[in-house]
Amino acid sequence: MIQEREVLRLAAVGDLHCSKSTTGQLRPLFLQAAEAADVLLLCGDLTDYGTPEEAHLLAEELAPARIPVIAVLGNHDFESGRQDDVRKILSDAGVHVLDGEACVIHGVGFAGIKGFAGGFGRRALGPWGEPVIKQFVNEALQEALKLESALAKLRTTERVALMHYAPIEGTVVGEPLEIYAFLGSSRLEDPLIRYPVTAVFHGHAHRGALEGKTVNGTPVHNVAKPLLERSWPGRPPFKLVEIPRSLPAAL
Repeated sequence: MIQEREVLRLAAVGDLHCSKSTTGQLRPLFLQAAEAADVLLLCGDLTDYGTPEEAHLLAEELAPARIPVIAVLGNHDFESGRQDDVRKILSDAGVHVLDGEACVIHGVGFAGIKGFAGGFGRRALGPWGEPVIKQFVNEALQEALKLESALAKLRTTERVALMHYAPIEGTVVGEPLEIYAFLGSSRLEDPLIRYPVTAVFHGHAHRGALEGKTVNGTPVHNVAKPLLERSWPGRPPFKLVEIPRSLPAAL
């Protein structure tokens, strides 16, 4: 039983792009994840065009998976301007959809955001010049602040962060250099340093690298479904990671 184990098993995948054309294809994946793990993490681009219809389809595909599901939205989920509807539909189906919030499952804390773009390190876009550039940079800053706020609320020993955009350059390596700046932002890494976590999961970089580390050594997992399928042919496309959990003291 999970109450007696010292680890929590997480199955993570992103970039599902659920649509009418994928009907029936995701359910076996979710069932396999539920058999292997205690919690399922979905790292954005849950739908293809961000429509309520696609969200309902995803909720139906998830229904047989009898484990807690934690999710964040991605850029595709905003495409139709119905992201609030997408979130509500999934929340009503029992999914913990995080957008600057935190939750605790089986003694482990989870904080989630969508994140945003902007680039990494010294190549990151700065808030200089036209108002639209400043607005672009501010979006990443606001996402980072949401993550920091969510992490600050957690009092658990172990914390996990999930997002759609990459917080480090290491997990986008393999993508064309020209699009690095659109795949994530190192501003998202700052809260992970101020409030250290056990692991980070993201998607979005379909041709990136499977793993990297923050500057303070936290493992970062790129769980974009196309990347997992290409990297592990013949295996279910989800990343299984075990997280330590604190057990109650024996009486």
